[in-house]
Parts: sequence; C-alpha cells; structure tokens
Amino acid sequence: MTAFHDLHRSGLLILPNAWDAGSAAVMRSLGAKAIATTSAGCAWSLGWPDGDALPVERAVHMCADVVRAAQGLPVSVDFEGGYSENPGDVAANAAALVEAGAAGINIEDGGGEPGALAAKIEAIRTKVGGDLFINARCDVWLRGVGDPETRVAEALRRAAIYAGSGADGFFAPGVTAPQDIARLTAGTPLPVNLLAVPGLPGAAELERLGVRRLSAGSGLASAAYGRAAELAKGFLTHGASEPMIQGALGWSEMNALMP
Repeated sequence: MTAFHDLHRSGLLILPNAWDAGSAAVMRSLGAKAIATTSAGCAWSLGWPDGDALPVERAVHMCADVVRAAQGLPVSVDFEGGYSENPGDVAANAAALVEAGAAGINIEDGGGEPGALAAKIEAIRTKVGGDLFINARCDVWLRGVGDPETRVAEALRRAAIYAGSGADGFFAPGVTAPQDIARLTAGTPLPVNLLAVPGLPGAAELERLGVRRLSAGSGLASAAYGRAAELAKGFLTHGASEPMIQGALGWSEMNALMP
C-alpha cells in the first residue's frame, strides 16, 4: 500500500481539487496533504466541456503537469468514466496516468448498472497492480437513481460490487443527510468519500460519522471562474483596475510557488 492509501485509514482527508498546475501549486503551499483534480475544472481550463469529452492524451498531460506542481504530494486524478466503455482501453488509459505520476483515480458509474464499472475496475487492477488507489464513484444521488429512500441500500449494493472488483474507496457525491452518511460508513469496509455541497455537515461531524475523505470537486474552480467573470465584467464595463488587486496573489508570490 502507498502513502496515499494511508491517508484514508483514519481521520478525515480534506482533498482540494485543482483545475491546472498553477492551482495545484497554490493548494500545495496551503498545506494540503494530497491534491486531486476536478474533471470539470481541468476540461474547462483547456477549453473543453466536462463529461468524458476531453481527449485522454490531454488528461494525461494535465496529470503530469499537476504532479510536477504538487512536488511529491500524492495526486488523484478525476478519471470520469475512463474515457472509454471498453475495459481494456480504460485500463490502458489508467496505466498512462500512472506513468504520468498519478497515485489515485476516481472512476464513475454515471448511475448506470454497476457491472460496467466493476469490469473497468477489474481491468485497471489487473493492468496496474495494487499501488493505484481506485476510488469508485457512485452517482445514484447525482443522477437521481431510484426513490430517495432506496438510495443508501442501492449505494451499499454497488459498494460491495466495486470492493469485490478491486476498488480501494467509495465516493458517494450528493449525499448530505447524517443518517444516510452513517449508514454508508457502517455498511461498507471501503473508506467513504463525500463531496462538499450545500447542506453537508462540517468536517468534525463528518469525521465523527466515519467519513474518511472530503472532496471539493469542481467547487473551487467554479468559484475562481465566477470571481474572474465578475472582475472581467467590471473591467470591460468601466476599465476598473482596483478590484483586480483586492485579495489577489501578487506576481512575486505566485511566481515563487511554481516549481
């Protein structure tokens, strides 16, 4: 097992999601224990939409850039659905990320039948071995699969399938109710990962409930782009310069963060 695996054994790993190498360098400077990427943020930064649209070679190059900026911190890559429906091709894509330095990946089921993701996980594990942390993402909440009262049971069914296929972690974005969180953490041996969304309990409560990982997802990237849009609007409308200085990291400070 790797150092990244060890970060999931106790306590709560708070994992910021970078959208490019520069944002990864900033997060490293703030004391992050590891860095993840956000598929949405990375795609946007390269001018692509989210949703398995980014060419896999661009995702691999982004991984290498973020790994370099992370300077030894473990990097987990949001792998979307693996950029293919063919398990063999997904495994080859995952191997390219490992070669680029990834310590972990998220791979999602999209709310579809779990057998498809299970086959991808098995193929990845066979291809790359045990060092890569495979975080299986269950999208029943994000996609609104089934009745709300059945989603915890469905998630636990999927968690068992993914664990049997070689997954190391279980990501359940969209769940917020403490009673549902407690059932998830009690019902699977996999470390449970949640997504920072409105209504989610704070870090101390999540740790008490047994959650082992909290991800920012695309939230930081969205906030950064929102702030940039606000400033650009003011600049385009009024030529306003002063607002761009407020709260900004200076040239020297940013430049010093780059490896």
